[in-house]
Amino acid sequence: MFVSQESFKFLVSGYFGMDSATQTFQHRSLPIKLWPPSQSSRLMLVERMTKNLTTPSIFSRKYGLLSKDEAEEDAKHIEDIAFATASQNFEKEPESDGSSAVQIYAKESSKLMLEVLKRGPRIKEDREDMIANETIFDISGGRRAFIEADEAEELLQPLRGPNSCTKICFSNRSFGLDAAYVAEPILLSIKDQLTEVDLSDFIAGRPEAEALEVMNIFSSALEGSVLRYLNLSNNAMGEKGVRAFESLLRSQRDLEELYLMNDGISEEAARAVCELIPSTEKLRVLHFHNNMTGDEGALAISEMVRSSPALEDFRCSSTRVGSEGGVALSEALGTCTHLKKLDLRDNMFGVEAGLALSKAISVFADLTEVYLSYLNLEDDGAESLANSLKDSAPSLEVLDMAGNDITAKAAASLAACIGAKQFLARLNLSENELKDEGAILISQALEVGHVQLNEVDLSANSIRRAGARLLAQAVVHKPGFNLLNINSNFISDEGIDDVKDIFKNSPNMLGPLDENDPEGEDLDEEVEEDGADNEDELESKLKNLEIKQNE
Repeated sequence: MFVSQESFKFLVSGYFGMDSATQTFQHRSLPIKLWPPSQSSRLMLVERMTKNLTTPSIFSRKYGLLSKDEAEEDAKHIEDIAFATASQNFEKEPESDGSSAVQIYAKESSKLMLEVLKRGPRIKEDREDMIANETIFDISGGRRAFIEADEAEELLQPLRGPNSCTKICFSNRSFGLDAAYVAEPILLSIKDQLTEVDLSDFIAGRPEAEALEVMNIFSSALEGSVLRYLNLSNNAMGEKGVRAFESLLRSQRDLEELYLMNDGISEEAARAVCELIPSTEKLRVLHFHNNMTGDEGALAISEMVRSSPALEDFRCSSTRVGSEGGVALSEALGTCTHLKKLDLRDNMFGVEAGLALSKAISVFADLTEVYLSYLNLEDDGAESLANSLKDSAPSLEVLDMAGNDITAKAAASLAACIGAKQFLARLNLSENELKDEGAILISQALEVGHVQLNEVDLSANSIRRAGARLLAQAVVHKPGFNLLNINSNFISDEGIDDVKDIFKNSPNMLGPLDENDPEGEDLDEEVEEDGADNEDELESKLKNLEIKQNE
C-alpha cells in the first residue's frame, strides 16, 4: 500500500506549504493550477521514493534491498518518466487545472516504483554471487496437516545433497518425532548456509511431550546457524517450549527479525526469551502479538527492547499488559529512535502508561504507522499522545486510536495532530465518544491537503447529521480516497440522505450505514432534552465556518 501512498507526497510541499488561512482562501476563491509542480516538490518526491526503496519491507525480503545510491538513481529516473508522461497529458488540455496530470504523475510514479521493488537491486556488491543463487524451500502450502516420516522423506528430498537454499519455511505442517528425525540430518547439513528459518505452527495437535522433543531436535540441528530471521509463532510454547529451543536461541547474535506471536508467552516465558538470546543489537523487527505476557512479562520484554537500538517494527498487541508493564515498555521504547511501526493494540495501559508513551513517541522521527486502539487511554492519555505526535513523526501514514473513551474534550488536540500529518493515509478513531463537536474538528483538520488519505473510520462515535455531513464533505474529493466508515452513529434519516448525496458519484467510497440509529440517544441529559437545539447550533456553526472561509 505504501507505494501508492508515497507517490502523492510531493503535493504537500508544493501545494500546501502556505498557511492555512491563505490556503483555504485560494482553495475556495481562486482557480489553482496544479500542474506543473515546483522543483522543490519534484525533489521531495525523489527523496520520499529513495527512502521507501531503502526501507526493509516484504519486497526487500523477497527481492533484496537497494543501496541508497542505487535507490536514488532509480527514484530520479522514475520521477523523470512520470513527469514527462503527465506533462504530455497536460499539453492536451492546457486550460484544465492540471488535476488529471497530477493523478497520472502519482499513478506512474507508484507503478514504476513497484516495478523497481520487485526487480530488486542490480548492484550486489560483495553479496552478488550469494544473492544470485539464493533459494527458498517452502512446504507450507496446501492444507494444514500432520507430517509423518514417509512424507517427510519425500518433501525434504530436494534439500539432500548440494543446494543453495538459504531460507526454509516448515510452517503449517505438524511434525511428529519420526518426521523430526528425518529432518534432523538434513538441517544439520544445511544450517551453515541458512539465513531465514520459519518454524511457525509446526507442532500443532501434538502431545506436549512429543512437541517438546520435536522442538529440541530442531533446535539442536539448527544450533550455530547465523540467522537474520526466525519465526517460532503459533506453537503454544510457553516457558517449556522457549527453553526447548535453548540451543538455537543461545547461538543467535545477528537476528534482525524475531516473531513469537500466539506462543503462550507468559511472564516466565518472556524472561526465558530475554535470558537465552545473547544479543539483540541488530534486531529490527520484534513481534509478540497475542500472548498472555501481563505486566511482569512486559518488564522482561522491555529489557529486550532497551537492548535493541536498531528496532524499527515493534508489536506487543493483545498481551494483557496493564499500566505498570505499559510504563516499562514505553520507557524502553524511548531508546529506539529508529522506530517506524508501533503496534500496542488491545492492552490495558490506562492513562499513566499513555502519558509515559507520549514521552517516548516524541523521539520517533521516522514513525509511519502507530496502532494504539483499545488501551484505555481516555482523554488525558489521548491528548498527551496527540500533542507529542503533532511535533514528531512527520511522515506518519497510519493513526489508530479506536476504542479509548475519547470525548470531544480531546478532539482539539487530535485535530491539531491530524492537521499536521499531511502524509496520513488511514485514520481510525472508531468506538469513541467524539460526537458532532469532535467530528467537526476532525473534518476541518482533514479538509485541507491530505491528498494521500484513503480511509477514515469514525464509526460508533454518537455522531449526528451535522458531523456526518461535514466528514463526508471533507474526504469525498481526495484523489485516492477509498472508504469513509460512519456506521453505528446517531445520524438522522435526513442526514443519511445528505451523506449519500455527497457520495452520489462515488457510492463505493461510503461504508454501510445499516447499524446507524437515527433515534439514538447518548445518555447525556442535555442531549436528551436539547438534541434539536444542539443540531441547530451545529448547523449555525457550519454556516459561520463557511462564511469565515470565504472572507
